[in-house]
Amino acid sequence: MHADEIDQQARAAVERQNRLPLPHSRRGLKLLRLVTRPAIWIQNRNPPSVGATVDRTLPGPAGELDARLYLPDADGPFPTTVFFHGGGFVLGSIETHDWFCRHLTRESGCAVLSVDYRLAPEHPFPAAVEDAYAAVEWAAANPDAVYGTGDIAVAGDSAGGNLAAVAALVAAERDGPEIIYQTLLYPAVGIERDQQSVREHTGIVLSEADMEWFDRCYYRSEIHKRNPYADPTNAADVSEVAPATVVTAGFDPLRDGGKMYAEQLVRNGVPTRYENYDSMVHGFMTLRTVDRALEAIADVADDLADALDED
Repeated sequence: MHADEIDQQARAAVERQNRLPLPHSRRGLKLLRLVTRPAIWIQNRNPPSVGATVDRTLPGPAGELDARLYLPDADGPFPTTVFFHGGGFVLGSIETHDWFCRHLTRESGCAVLSVDYRLAPEHPFPAAVEDAYAAVEWAAANPDAVYGTGDIAVAGDSAGGNLAAVAALVAAERDGPEIIYQTLLYPAVGIERDQQSVREHTGIVLSEADMEWFDRCYYRSEIHKRNPYADPTNAADVSEVAPATVVTAGFDPLRDGGKMYAEQLVRNGVPTRYENYDSMVHGFMTLRTVDRALEAIADVADDLADALDED
């Protein structure tokens, strides 16, 4: 499941990230959010080009949600992929994933609607789920507003991968919008302490303390964590959800949970492509200096394009 060693580019990127450790307090978290904004702005000064971007707000269950629509450099309308960023449910934003969403738009030919959802600990479960599903419902009901064909996919990385999977499950169970495809990138699902990936790779990008902090902030209790809308691996039946691509990374503590969900999808008859990038780390698809990241984005973009073209 993992290579002999971490990819050199990924290792160098992780070492740079580790210079700014994750605080495990509300005060420290607020400070981290503030101090990282200028760095993110600098990173995003010369972004990959797309046809256009549109910043707007969407109606959410507790107020308006910020969103950014990325349009391909082509004549529309386009299929729409609703994207949810990672960050342990406590960090991340449209800006942290701007580079990724631009490349996904370029490679897939889809419009990408990146949505900011409410973050924990200020807004624990189920706030993020409610926001994510509201965004999917809005995109499906307003194709003209997203220059859309009406075809909808969902995608997300890490915590956002959890939300994308849950949005697909909610839509299937509640007779909601038709979601044609789901792209789950090292999703935060099915994580158990006794998994081999957790035992062997905790401390690479994600420490044990980090994962415990995320859980406390978002789930608040073990009862909530066992809710299928908190973690879709708890669902008894996922047979009606959209076909999926599930990506994991060999040196990621979350690897075995993502693999387990891919296997659950297959057991329930859901067409699923699973790929493990064995020399990669958690979050690798947003690491701009890692060549394999662009290759992986192109791969999942092809899956999206194929699925949405077939519809």
